[in-house]
Amino acid sequence: MGKYLLRRILHGVISILAVVAIVMILLYSLTDREKIFASDAIFSKKSSNQRVTYKYEQWEKYGYMDYVTYNEYLISKVNSGEMTEEDRKEAVNIAEVSESTEDENGNKIINIIAEDDPDVAKAAIQEFIDTYSEQGYSFVRLNAEYYSRRSKKLAKGGKQVLFAYRDKPLVSRFGSYLANIVELDTIHDIDDSIDIGERKLTYTLHDPLYTDQETGKTPFSPAVIGNGTTHKYLLYTDSKFPFIHQNLITLHLGTSYSLNKGVDVWETMTATQGKYIMRTITYPTGLTESSADNLHTATYVEESHDLSAAISDRFVDDYTNVQTLKSSKSKIGFSFVIGIIATIMAYGLGIPLGILMARKKDKLADKLGTIYIVFIIAVPSLAYIFMFQAIGRAAGLPSTMDITHESWKMYVLPIVSLALPSIANLMKWLRRYMIDQMNS
Repeated sequence: MGKYLLRRILHGVISILAVVAIVMILLYSLTDREKIFASDAIFSKKSSNQRVTYKYEQWEKYGYMDYVTYNEYLISKVNSGEMTEEDRKEAVNIAEVSESTEDENGNKIINIIAEDDPDVAKAAIQEFIDTYSEQGYSFVRLNAEYYSRRSKKLAKGGKQVLFAYRDKPLVSRFGSYLANIVELDTIHDIDDSIDIGERKLTYTLHDPLYTDQETGKTPFSPAVIGNGTTHKYLLYTDSKFPFIHQNLITLHLGTSYSLNKGVDVWETMTATQGKYIMRTITYPTGLTESSADNLHTATYVEESHDLSAAISDRFVDDYTNVQTLKSSKSKIGFSFVIGIIATIMAYGLGIPLGILMARKKDKLADKLGTIYIVFIIAVPSLAYIFMFQAIGRAAGLPSTMDITHESWKMYVLPIVSLALPSIANLMKWLRRYMIDQMNS
């Protein structure tokens, strides 16, 4: 039994990895990377060279490539002590225009080093080229753009640019994805160069957030509080299912660029939705007010405590970034509820109907069941989902999930659509095996 379970688990893990690999291959090799900007409001506001560099920044963010600017390279040299700040300021001011040459296909290529570059810049650019060309990077230099040929005024976003980039191989992307899929929050998550006091974990049986300001008493509420960690609360308890909550382990399933642009998929799936839940809470400073802030989700943001009076009045350190409590379930919460009910419905209907078909073999009940099974198997899922959606609308059932005004009616169509194929499969196999047993 143990070997069987282990084998099934290994098969499941291998299947998941195979699916992820196939999806990444389809996404990164067959999908046009320009699609990322189809509904990007920020991209539409960019112009000239600024639009080009924004593209490369986003492609790096979504895992298509490694991207480094000449200015970033100079800053790294200053930080390492290889260059003074005065030399950096001179080296960063590259010429607005560099001459161009043509390749064998007649394409215009702008020279990476311009004749008008300052001597310090020429030396730094050559080092930049030597450093990154060894790592397989390509280089792009964009000349400054003006409002007109005669004008000496730079166009919006038209400042000259120099950067290097390197496309990531699919194998590297896949390996990087797997390596970063699970993140463990430790007391060294925050840069060691930042002075945040003693880095430690505090174990308490009485969470200070639940302290009654009038009596000074705190109920039994175990928690693990960190300093130096990304999350302030790594473990805490409350009266809401599943009662014990954790921020110690975080999953990174990838960054969304369509519906929830720039947000990790796991965060999108688990974030609550709907209206804000306002309640009286006491902030770490002792300030009490009605708010929807969930202080147990506080994460570290460097130098955020002194950004405004509103923040410093509420928080005692730089753990100031908090999520809010909302009235409705998360996306994964809705899916869980719908999936459980659909499974119960499938077994509750599929088993007795399959038994009935076997007992009434070749009779009316069996023929009607066979028609249903053939229909579900033959018709694409999307087609019968739309069909039942149309029937549901005619019956007054909502076809979308209203997260601000929940009603049992909005669950009907998703549950029915999800249960239909499972009912058909259960009916088919139960009928078959029962008839085999009856014939034997």
